[in-house]
Amino acid sequence: MNFELTILGSGSAVPTANRNPTAHFLNFGEKFFLIDCGEGTQIQLKRYKLRFTRINHIFISHLHGDHYFGLIGLISTLNLLGRKNPLYIYGPPQLKELLDFQMKLADHYIGYKIEFTPLSYDQSKVIVDDRRYTVETIILKHRVHCCGFIFREKSKQRNIIREKIQQYQIPLKEVANIKAGADFLSTDGKFISNKELTIEPPKPKSYAFCSDTIYKESIIEQIKNVDLLYHEATFLSNLSELAKQTYHTTAAQAANIAKMANVKQLVIGHFSSRYASFDEFLQEACPVFENTQIAADGKRIPF
Repeated sequence: MNFELTILGSGSAVPTANRNPTAHFLNFGEKFFLIDCGEGTQIQLKRYKLRFTRINHIFISHLHGDHYFGLIGLISTLNLLGRKNPLYIYGPPQLKELLDFQMKLADHYIGYKIEFTPLSYDQSKVIVDDRRYTVETIILKHRVHCCGFIFREKSKQRNIIREKIQQYQIPLKEVANIKAGADFLSTDGKFISNKELTIEPPKPKSYAFCSDTIYKESIIEQIKNVDLLYHEATFLSNLSELAKQTYHTTAAQAANIAKMANVKQLVIGHFSSRYASFDEFLQEACPVFENTQIAADGKRIPF
């Protein structure tokens, strides 16, 4: 199965010619998610030939326009394409009011059901619990209520070794128990341990998305050891005071979060439009956390 993040927008509030506002397309074991939906997101989905009609869950971190202005257009396009399956949207409570008001003004009929789940910002909560994965909120600190999201694959059962089934004449009815961790007693009374019969399954994958936030060490325990962390890095350290005033993070601060959380990979984005080059972001982040990448529109990051 594929686990891959595609950056659709890596800029901040003011889009540039090369950087759209924030949006991520996440392929999480062939389940497809959209995280934030800045202006122009549906164009980016088409530009990079992504299977956006298979998106069933959309997560909106907060109500600043560069994180949701593209949502109404995407909803409309999916309708025009004949969507029938429900679309699940998770976002600030006021977002539903905005969507309903827009639909009412435009006298717009949507031919599929939109299931809206309002987010709360008092504590982290599991908002999706599927048989294969969970999605949990990360409480951030920005000028308005804001949260990130962490996607965790659930642990799989152990993999039984096919040759052992034949070797010990294991009945099919016993296979499920063995995969769940049971040992096996053969017909001749021989005890075979589960360790001999099975191998460890692949380690569950995880992805954490930390949208707009001031530097916040309290999130470290929650995102510890994730395979891939996206963390905003709007400014360089020489503008750390501005970052603090606007409730944003610097590249060095994002790298420090990644280091303390012991994540495997870090990707930084949400860059201020004042920057034309991003080499300095890497120069600032990599000495703190070496495995850092710069977000760029269209970039695909497997994990």
